[in-house]
Amino acid sequence: MLARQNHSKMKALQQPAEQQRMRVAVFGVGYVGLVQAAVLAEMGHQVTCVDVDAAKIERLKEGIIPIFEPGLAPMVQTNHQAGRLHFTTDVAQGVSFAELLFIAVGTPPDEDGSADLQHVLAVAGAIGRLMQGGKVVVNKSTVPVGTAHRVHQHIGGILAERGVSLPLEVVSNPEFLKEGAAVADCLRPDRIIIGTDSTHAMALLEELYAPFNRNHDRIIQMDARSAELTKYAANAMLATKISFMNEMAGLAEKLGADIEAVRKGIGADPRIGYHFIYPGCGYGGSCFPKDVKALIHTASEIGCEAPLLRSVERVNDRQKHRLIERLHQHFGSDLAGRTFALWGLAFKPNTDDMREAPSRVLMEAIWAAGGKVQAFDPQAMNEAQHLYGLRDDLTLCGTQEAALKGADALLICTEWQQFRAPDFELIQRTLKQAVIFDGRNLYDPARLRQRGFTYYAIGRGDSLEQGK
Repeated sequence: MLARQNHSKMKALQQPAEQQRMRVAVFGVGYVGLVQAAVLAEMGHQVTCVDVDAAKIERLKEGIIPIFEPGLAPMVQTNHQAGRLHFTTDVAQGVSFAELLFIAVGTPPDEDGSADLQHVLAVAGAIGRLMQGGKVVVNKSTVPVGTAHRVHQHIGGILAERGVSLPLEVVSNPEFLKEGAAVADCLRPDRIIIGTDSTHAMALLEELYAPFNRNHDRIIQMDARSAELTKYAANAMLATKISFMNEMAGLAEKLGADIEAVRKGIGADPRIGYHFIYPGCGYGGSCFPKDVKALIHTASEIGCEAPLLRSVERVNDRQKHRLIERLHQHFGSDLAGRTFALWGLAFKPNTDDMREAPSRVLMEAIWAAGGKVQAFDPQAMNEAQHLYGLRDDLTLCGTQEAALKGADALLICTEWQQFRAPDFELIQRTLKQAVIFDGRNLYDPARLRQRGFTYYAIGRGDSLEQGK
């Protein structure tokens, strides 16, 4: 710790050095890897991206981006054309290309909720077999505490089998990107966590991240285990705030209070703040559900109880069924012969990601009850088609207005901007019944009631009364 403090003091006294172009290899061009690679290339670094999916690599070479993320496509295309961003399936090329090797592959949940490290260890194994000189391996993937040590042991074991001794350091450098704002987050990070005790690795990463660290020092150095836990703890805290507000919304409904007024009242306290205290129909995506499960599993493995985390998960699972419960209260348990307009398929705005999306729980429950869905989303239509294929009970519509035609009610699962100020007269004319089930509290209940709508929201006591 003393060495770390002295390092920070010395750094504060030094004048900023001229930025050096660095060579970086990124293994895995999924969400995290592609964004990180593109932004590093944007800063002038030479970046090679490696992935086993040959079709994906070829599409990237052609400028076709596999995910929707604002600002990502032009950045990838520009830097690829400028020769700073390369794509390959050749693992050996990636290992030999750079001293800094980023592992950014997926860590999907296993059956027991633990993070599946097979892809991380597969990359580590390839590095161990192919490296010919010293390397700094950087874990960018979200991984359980102790993974940096495990990766180091795995690579070291392969080097021993080869009968070679090469300098090797493994660093934890978790990402804190928000889907829908990942490029902006990567360009202007609020913190850069670097988990290492190596002065050599730390110096390399400080040089790499220097362009993002000019206004003030965003780098926080700690040991690798603390860095790994920081990532999980951050996501678990955010998930906890959401589940807390959803639990309060349930109380508000029963007590006749308005959770939106409550939100403003508690958000004014600077110790609480307004971020992540919006009630809704549950959180989804690739991070919160997976990471909460993984942290619960980690706690269980070491004999620690995690009652709060288990409650966070339980509240969120329950919240995803809230709209279908309201639907059954209004229309009955049998939805045969009924069609519902659904606005929003992605788990949040500005992404096409439907992993763990509340919309999926809602649609599948409607189908199970015999109903049909006419859905629209500005970006996630292709993903919905990929997930569900051709179904008689699912129609993907070209516009949000088209989804309303012949529908018994409107359901809202995602707070896209274009849904916030719709043509209510058109909605009222087009729907069979003027009924809205709003999972994101986009509208004012009193105004909709004045317009003649029956409006069900989350935790709005006045909207509950009109449904009686």
